Amino acid sequence: MPPFESLKRTHTCGCLRPNDISTPVRLNGWVAGYRNLGGLMFFDLRDRYGLTQVVVNPESFDKTMLADAERTRSEFVVAVVGTVQQRPEGTTNPRLATGEIEVVAEEFYILSESRTPPFEIEDNSSVNEMLRLEYRYLDLRRTPMQEAIRMRHRATMAVRNYFDKEGFYEIETPLLMRSTPEGARDYVVPSRVSKGRFYALPQSPQLLKQILMISGFDKYFQIARCLRDEDLRADRQPEHTQIDVEMSYVTPDDVFAVIEGMQKVLFKSVLDVDIETPFPRYSFDEVMNRWGIDKPDLRFGMEIVDLSEIARGCAFKVFADNVTSGGVVKGIVLKGGGSYSRKQVDELTELAKKHGAGGLAYVLRTADQDKSPILKFIGEEIKDQMCQRAGAETGDALFIVSDKRLRTESILGQLRLHLGRQHDLIDRKAFRFLWVTDFPLLDYNEDEQRWEAMHNIVSHPHEADLPLIDEGFESSLSGTDLTHPWRRAKAMQYDLVVNGWEVASGGQRINRSELQKKILAILGIDSERAERMFGFLLRALEFGAPPHAGIALGLDRLVALMGRRDSIRDVIAFPKTANAASLMDGSPSEIEPSQLEELGLKIVTKEPAP
Repeated sequence: MPPFESLKRTHTCGCLRPNDISTPVRLNGWVAGYRNLGGLMFFDLRDRYGLTQVVVNPESFDKTMLADAERTRSEFVVAVVGTVQQRPEGTTNPRLATGEIEVVAEEFYILSESRTPPFEIEDNSSVNEMLRLEYRYLDLRRTPMQEAIRMRHRATMAVRNYFDKEGFYEIETPLLMRSTPEGARDYVVPSRVSKGRFYALPQSPQLLKQILMISGFDKYFQIARCLRDEDLRADRQPEHTQIDVEMSYVTPDDVFAVIEGMQKVLFKSVLDVDIETPFPRYSFDEVMNRWGIDKPDLRFGMEIVDLSEIARGCAFKVFADNVTSGGVVKGIVLKGGGSYSRKQVDELTELAKKHGAGGLAYVLRTADQDKSPILKFIGEEIKDQMCQRAGAETGDALFIVSDKRLRTESILGQLRLHLGRQHDLIDRKAFRFLWVTDFPLLDYNEDEQRWEAMHNIVSHPHEADLPLIDEGFESSLSGTDLTHPWRRAKAMQYDLVVNGWEVASGGQRINRSELQKKILAILGIDSERAERMFGFLLRALEFGAPPHAGIALGLDRLVALMGRRDSIRDVIAFPKTANAASLMDGSPSEIEPSQLEELGLKIVTKEPAP
C-alpha cells in the first residue's frame, strides 16, 4: 500500500453531486454496507458528512487490490481512488444527498480492519441502551447520534457568538475548589501535596461568578462543566454542561431580556424556528394553582379548577371537613373522558394514590346520565355546580382530589401530565416557553425538622419581604405552620421552563454580607461553620458588591429538547448510566495501592448493617 499521504481524502463522503461528474477523487471512510453482484462489487462508504456509493469492477484490479476488496466487511476503514460518474438510469437514490452519483474505484486499500460489531450501525436501532453505551464509539457512528452531536456544536457556537455580541466575557472558573455542599453531594478530589485535605469538583460556578461581579466583570458567561453526586434520571447526569450567566447592576427583567434574546437566536440558527418573545411570566403560586407543578407543560390545556367553595357547604363530609380545616377540593376535566371504563378509572385512581392521594372522586358525564360514586353524597345540585364551574360538558370526565393545599395541586398536576400523554393531547411540534417567578424563599423539611432554601442559598428576598426575615427569628410558630414569617417570604428567583422541562434557574443575588449571614443562620449554619464554608464569599461581599443577578441554563436539556430526544444521554458524547457508571471505560474503578499510599488514603470496608 502506498503512503497514506497519497491516499488522503480530497472529498468527504457527503459532498459529491452531479456537477462533480468526471472529477478524480480520493475518499476515506467506513464501509457501511457492501454487495457483491458477481460482475460488480458495491460499497457504501460513510463518514460524518454522509454516504457515497463506490463501484468496484474486479477486472480493473490487480490480485492484491482485488483480494482486499473481497475481504472487506462492514466497518472496515478504506481508501478509494476513483472518478465520479452518473448513476445508471433507474438506480438513483433520492434518500441520499449523493444519490445521483457514484465513484468508480480505480484503487482500493484497507486502512484498518474491524471485528464484527456487536450491533449493526444503522439509523433505527433497537439495540439495548446498555450495549450501546458499552460500545459508545460505535453508537456514535450512527446518523442520529452524529446529528445530535452536530446540533449540540451548533447550539454552543450560537450561544458563544450571541453573548460575545452582547458584550459578555467568557471567563473560566476552576474545576478544583473548596467543598460548599448545597444539597447534592460533592465529588471530592484528594490533594497529594496537602494530605488529609480535599478539593471538590464544582456543582456550579455560582459563588465564583458572584465574586467576578465584585471584581468588576459586569457581564460574564461560561460554557461550564458541573458535577453533582446525585441520584440520576433521564434529564440528569453526574456531569453536565450549563450555560452560566451573571450580570451586574441589573434586575431580573434584564436577565429575562438577555436570555429571551439568546433563545430567539439559538432556535433560529439551529432549527430555523422563530420563537415568540417576550415569554409569559407566572408566579410560583399561579402555576401551582393552574397546573399543579412548578414546570408546567403549556402545550395542552386541562387546567386545575378550584371547587373548594362549592364543596364547603356540601353534605359530603370528606370534602366539607377538609375545606373547613384549610384544605382544598380541586379537579381537572378530560374532554371526551365520559366514556371511561371502570378499569380506566381504577388505573387512574391507583396513579393518584401513588402520588399521595387518599382516593380519586369523579363524575363521568354521558349522554344518558352522570355517573359518580359520590353523587349520593353531594347531590345533583352540588354536582351540577361543580361541573359548570369546571366546564365539564356531556361526554367529559371530571376528576376530583381533596387534600391539603399544594398536595392536591401536585397530585392533579401529575394526573394532568399522564392524561395529556395517554390521550395524545400534547402538540409535539410546539415549543412553549414560560418564566416561573416569585418562588418561596424557604421551605421547611418536616422529616429533618429544619429550614432549607427553596432554590438557592444566595437568592435575594423580595425587598418588601425583608422584615419577615427578622420576624422569623422572633416567631414562636412551628416551621410546619404556613403562616410562619419565613414561609411567607418570596425570593427574587426564577426558572425558565420549556415543554414541561426546567431548562434554566436563576435569581437576584444577595449582595450584602449581613443579609447572607442571616440566611445561612436560618439554614442552621452558624457563624463558625459559615466562615469555614463560605468565608471567602462573605468577605468579598464586604468590599462593595454591586446588585447582580444571573442564571444557569442546562445545555444538555436544551439540546435534547431541540432535537426532541427523551433523554439527555442522547446528546452527550460519553454519558453515564443511571448508576453513574461509564460502561465503555469501566469507571469508576479501583486505583493502584501505590496511588492510595501517595495520597495518604486508606480504603475502609464497612460491615453491612445486621
